[in-house]
Amino acid sequence: MNVFRGRDGRHLEMTNGGTAVFVDVLVLAVSALARDAWDFRFAALLTLQDQNVMGRGVVGFGLADLDWGDTPQERAAAKDFLLRVLDLALSRHRWAELTYEPARAEGYLRTYRAMVEEFDPATAAGAQEGGAVLPGPHEAATASCVRHRVLDALPFWAGCVFCTEGFSAMTGTSAGPAR
Repeated sequence: MNVFRGRDGRHLEMTNGGTAVFVDVLVLAVSALARDAWDFRFAALLTLQDQNVMGRGVVGFGLADLDWGDTPQERAAAKDFLLRVLDLALSRHRWAELTYEPARAEGYLRTYRAMVEEFDPATAAGAQEGGAVLPGPHEAATASCVRHRVLDALPFWAGCVFCTEGFSAMTGTSAGPAR
């Protein structure tokens, strides 16, 4: 099981398949909306939730572990961005392009949106404790997969979450990204 945590013990726990769907629909939305540095760092965090590379059942993060920014304005902008990403995903943005019906995605997105909505970024430990899970500015996902038109996992690996579908985390081999 993969867990995405909110505050006060609230969490979204999903099967491996559910997590893959959740990440796929979020990547479609984040790729359409990312404009600022924090947005691209969050996109990189989503690429790190790719179980085809990271391994099944080992992904997830807590909202309190994110570096939301240093000022109230930065934190508000980051939270607003994440809520807009979730709203766009809930509108079924580009879902028709998926090779499958994203079962349960709407429920996962609604649950996670409620968690983000109630979360106060000022309470996050994130960067203050050195345990921030949000990739740094130099690790932001700014490259785009030409084939799938989403943000790529560079600099972590070549390929987006759709390119790595043939990747085996057990053997460390890949048919290569579809570019």
